[in-house]
Amino acid sequence: MARGSPFDELERLLDKMNDARERAGGGLAVDVEDEDDQFVVTADLPGFEKDDIDVEVRDRTLRIEARHEEETEEGEDNYVRRERSKRSLSRSVTLPEEVDEAGASAAFQNGVLTVELPKVHTSEESTSVDIE
Repeated sequence: MARGSPFDELERLLDKMNDARERAGGGLAVDVEDEDDQFVVTADLPGFEKDDIDVEVRDRTLRIEARHEEETEEGEDNYVRRERSKRSLSRSVTLPEEVDEAGASAAFQNGVLTVELPKVHTSEESTSVDIE
């Protein structure tokens, strides 16, 4: 039976804590789908533009950050309440397997971010080597 890194359980616990913190604070919720040859991560980012979003992947960790800052002009004091002028969301997700960072792609359409992360395939099967 193969055993993972001793830190795998710690990473899972930290992910669960991060998920709970994000949900409690109204943060960025994501879906992570395992499609055999790749992971597909989907996040809803309504009200953001493509240029407001940064996506990075490094060492099995996907980081999504979205920042929206509405420019205000002098004399715009007509507001009784203004809650939408500046927003920032971020989320880091530890992936269960290594991914091909260079092969990652992302698309943003109708307020939905979709990130495709191809898996790095390592063969655990033995390969016969011909002797010459």
